[in-house]
Amino acid sequence: MPGKSIFHHLLALLVVAIWGVTFISTKVLINNGLHPSQIFAIRFVMAYAGIWVLQALGKEKTRLFSRSLRDEAVFLFLGISGGSMYFLAENTALAYTQASNTAFIVSTAPLLTILLTLAFRKVFKGEFAAALEPVRVNWALTLGTLLALGGVAMIAFDGSRFQMSLRGDLLAFAAALCWGSYSIFMGKMSADYGEVFATRKVFFYGLLTIIPFLLAGDGLPNAEVLGRTPVILNLLFLGLVASLACFIIWNKVIVSLGNVSATNYVYLNPFFTLVTAIVVLGERLTPLSAVGSLAIFAGVFLAGRYKEMNKEKI
Repeated sequence: MPGKSIFHHLLALLVVAIWGVTFISTKVLINNGLHPSQIFAIRFVMAYAGIWVLQALGKEKTRLFSRSLRDEAVFLFLGISGGSMYFLAENTALAYTQASNTAFIVSTAPLLTILLTLAFRKVFKGEFAAALEPVRVNWALTLGTLLALGGVAMIAFDGSRFQMSLRGDLLAFAAALCWGSYSIFMGKMSADYGEVFATRKVFFYGLLTIIPFLLAGDGLPNAEVLGRTPVILNLLFLGLVASLACFIIWNKVIVSLGNVSATNYVYLNPFFTLVTAIVVLGERLTPLSAVGSLAIFAGVFLAGRYKEMNKEKI
């Protein structure tokens, strides 16, 4: 039904807008004295508890472990790449560079997923390689890659900004690499175990592997900081809205619109971040960073069309 389809397109737009604002929300928490690992830990504890509540209310029997030690090891990797290391790199990047820059650089993750898939299909054989999405190199993927990486370089080496921003930009790119690695494995594990179970395992191992960083220095957040109204509101937003609720809504969007159409909305994520950063944080883009941001957007969007172009040839 057309009306139902439009509704799910609007839901997709809403989720992406919320995810775009998470960069600003995290930046506010950092400015209030919370450390990156603390923000991640609190956010995932709320989301993890929420998933258990949802599973308890569901009709299906809740399983605790996967079917093999190998699969548990894969979930451990997913918890690190898509959980603790991804958010630690992203959150730390926000402490050194602008939220808008971080969002644009992290938006190269879908492109990096394609490139990593190409590499893994060359290296791995058998069942794992067969589970990876087939990718063909064409002009759209090649040109898109060059545009996006050129855009990252323009933002990272913009001499008109502070020197320390290079550290933040590189951390943002590291976060994109983590998410690209996570995306390759997550598809198969979600298909084998269901998205709710797979995400719950990612949350668990993400929380488990962030503990060393908390013990090494960040520790528990200060009670006075946690009592501030902006901190409480932003943590609730990140944990219950951006993580738990958006996960549920996004699953419905993917079922209705399909993976390709739904993923196209992710390309709008940095623009919501940029607008919010200008309004809330007073950030601005230098001319070179603005050109770099546009290059990233164009490159990721163009490279993302490789799938549709390959289908047209079949």
